Amino acid sequence: MTTSHARMEYNDFTRIAPAVSAALSEMGKAVSQSGLDKDLTELIKIRASQINGCAFCVQFHLNIARKLGVAASKLDMVAVWREAGIYTAREQAALKWTEVLTDVARRGSPDDVYGEVREQFSEVELAHLTAAIANINAWNRIAMGYRFSPQIPA
Repeated sequence: MTTSHARMEYNDFTRIAPAVSAALSEMGKAVSQSGLDKDLTELIKIRASQINGCAFCVQFHLNIARKLGVAASKLDMVAVWREAGIYTAREQAALKWTEVLTDVARRGSPDDVYGEVREQFSEVELAHLTAAIANINAWNRIAMGYRFSPQIPA
């Protein structure tokens, strides 16, 4: 077993590469200001981060989701959302789209999944949902590359 150690911390990255951090933050703000449900966007960020194995981002977005008041059962079961039976059709479509786009190199972007997510989201909503998924995947790669330490609340 390998012991993970931070190569750099989040605050150091934002100090060293402020324009990159700002650009990704602006993308996140655009999604947030689009009117897309914040609880939903936190669920997809948690799910993508789980798939990518990004402890920092999983913890970061769990912290935000808890502050927003996302139901604990939804946070607890997001890794097994298909079997949980507690997610709305809209949430399920978003989570499925998240999984497809997070693993796009292996899966591609199947028409059936696109059709399902398109039934649940308007064109504008889907554009912002897709941007949110792209954004968290970018953050996951940065956080994983540098092995940012998770920010676990006291």
